[in-house]
Amino acid sequence: MFCICTFARFVLVAFLITYTACATSAEVTTVRIGVLSYRELDGEVVNWQETQSRLATAIPGYRFELRSLDGKSLHDAVQKGELGFVLTNSSQYVSLATEFGIQRIATIILPEAASPDKALGSTVLTLAGRNDINQLADLRGKRIAIVANDAFGGYIAAARELFGVGVDLEAGDAHLVYVGFPMPKAIEALRTNKADVAIVRTCLIEHLAKQGKLQLADFKVVSPRPVSGFKCVSSTQLYPDWPLAAARDTDQNLAKKVAVTLFSMPPSNMGLSWSIPADYQSIMELDHELMIGPYADLRTTSLRGLIKNYRAYLLIALFIVIGVSIHFIRVQILVKRRTIELRESKANAYELQRKTEHMARLSILGEMTSSLAHELNQPLATIATYAQGLERNCASGQVNVDMVTRVNREIVAQTMRADKVIRQVRAFARKRMEASELRPIAETVNEAIDIFSTMLPGSPPVTLVNRLPIGKMLKADHQQVQQVLINLMKNAADAMIRLSPENRMIDIILDRTNNDLTIAVSDHGPQISADTLHHLFEPFFTTKPDGLGLGLAICKSIAEAHSGKLSVHPRDPAPGLVFQLNLPEYRNDE
Repeated sequence: MFCICTFARFVLVAFLITYTACATSAEVTTVRIGVLSYRELDGEVVNWQETQSRLATAIPGYRFELRSLDGKSLHDAVQKGELGFVLTNSSQYVSLATEFGIQRIATIILPEAASPDKALGSTVLTLAGRNDINQLADLRGKRIAIVANDAFGGYIAAARELFGVGVDLEAGDAHLVYVGFPMPKAIEALRTNKADVAIVRTCLIEHLAKQGKLQLADFKVVSPRPVSGFKCVSSTQLYPDWPLAAARDTDQNLAKKVAVTLFSMPPSNMGLSWSIPADYQSIMELDHELMIGPYADLRTTSLRGLIKNYRAYLLIALFIVIGVSIHFIRVQILVKRRTIELRESKANAYELQRKTEHMARLSILGEMTSSLAHELNQPLATIATYAQGLERNCASGQVNVDMVTRVNREIVAQTMRADKVIRQVRAFARKRMEASELRPIAETVNEAIDIFSTMLPGSPPVTLVNRLPIGKMLKADHQQVQQVLINLMKNAADAMIRLSPENRMIDIILDRTNNDLTIAVSDHGPQISADTLHHLFEPFFTTKPDGLGLGLAICKSIAEAHSGKLSVHPRDPAPGLVFQLNLPEYRNDE
């Protein structure tokens, strides 16, 4: 009997332990983090286990699973919704953010970075004794060792700089030698004369030199570009480092906890730490210039892309045209010379020569017909559509002055609309200015209103009251000022989303206060508490159910970077809020 009771108790205890373990396991949620498979520092692959362990410890109830994926697999996993977070290079992040709406919550910072926005670039190396390679333009026709064409520091950043000096790597202006990872293989290919040049990420040669794996005196950096505060030698401009991004459907509270945990982590053994999300506008400009990532369709829709894709055929056509032109000129010279010699003796030779010239001109025009038709086809196609419709109405007897007027207005409206869209796309994508510019503040505000109204159809009407003198100037980074205004107008529209259309209005007032120019953006949204107002500009504080709480914090940092400030107070009369941007007034004696 004693043995039976003991055995029963043992079975009961085992059952309870198993049940408790299963219950505990059921409460743990698995969160998958997709990591681009090869992140290398100092010639060694980064071990992300420390980050994984820290997240698991700091955020109970979640098990963080790392999945190492190549670029294509990472893209497919995000598309299928298999990942909660993504850790990848800057270029792929911009592509995934554009296509799938992932949101960056933190940016990796290396100890040698000058700032979160200036942390990573490419170093172009050659041997110290190569006197024929001094500038990036000298790389034309050379053998260039790279690890892969999707490596940001090991290829993409340098490809943009080379393209800027007329060396298009994709078009075959140089011979690419693919060596694969790890990145020191590119340097080894340079050492063993398998390549004339090697492209590696910034700071790699400095770290390898500290480890005694190479001598800096053996190599030469091509077109070195010193950057204030950056501890290494770069051949390109610097860009933000890898971001950690949350998938679109990832729980926002979890995203905030992950971001806070990363920010509180001490630097890893390799010196990696985390910062608030950097500005990846420079990456978008790079992608636009190289026509990759979200701008890949420009390769088939823009004139520059068509020239890039069909450059070889266009060169052949150009050589043919030049050859025909030279031949035509030669024929003309010979004909004219022969005509002069035979003019007196053979009267009919001159007439024959004129006919020959005429036929030659017709031949040239015939050869150009296809090109002319291609150039004129697109603008004529739209006009033809409306013209044909008008012709059918004429045939049916339904034409009148009003109809002709409407058709004409429609043609004009469509033309103006297309022109406006093209100009705005060119303005949003253009290179972002890095220095302040002096221009009328009202012009900047009007452009911001125009962009906001175009990008958000159905947005509330915006009323601008300008109390400043006509042509009042502001010295600032006007693209950043527009970024702040567009963000404030979008917040205002979101605050009034539940109001009826006639009650949804955004008011903007330009004015002067003491030594500042002020831009006040007000809405008619619901009132919020004084405590909420106090926390609005804090990172990760948000009143939106799907917000990260970074928009206003970034706007405030932009204002402070311009020696200004961004403040908020209740609208009078209520309800609503007024966000006021103060910027220093420009004076001619500055």
